[in-house]
Amino acid sequence: MAFFDSTYEEALGLACELRDHIAAKGGQERPAPEEYYARLHGSCECLRMTARLTQVIAWFLVQKAVHAGELSREDARASQHRLGGQAVCEPGRELKGAELPPVLSDLQRRTAEIYARVARLDAMMNA
Repeated sequence: MAFFDSTYEEALGLACELRDHIAAKGGQERPAPEEYYARLHGSCECLRMTARLTQVIAWFLVQKAVHAGELSREDARASQHRLGGQAVCEPGRELKGAELPPVLSDLQRRTAEIYARVARLDAMMNA
């Protein structure tokens, strides 16, 4: 359970970092017309990262419920309790085009890594 707890805490930490980044960008002036695509690209990737982290955190909450005896292992294998969002969340689904700022690029890499780790766990636990 220690691994689960540390990875869960890592996901929460990433969610807070992403939230803080989005909040800091919210008050900026309107971008110049030539910057719209880069800003749109960044916004889309922020949504993708949010989806990844939401899926990961939800998966961990299901695992915690199983560990606490609130949900059976069999019930946890139901599709609604499995890691979802593969069409959007899997690493490699990112948009091509404008380069992301270094902070977002780092968050993108780290959220993709944690999603991939949890996807492997989900597959192993449900094999």
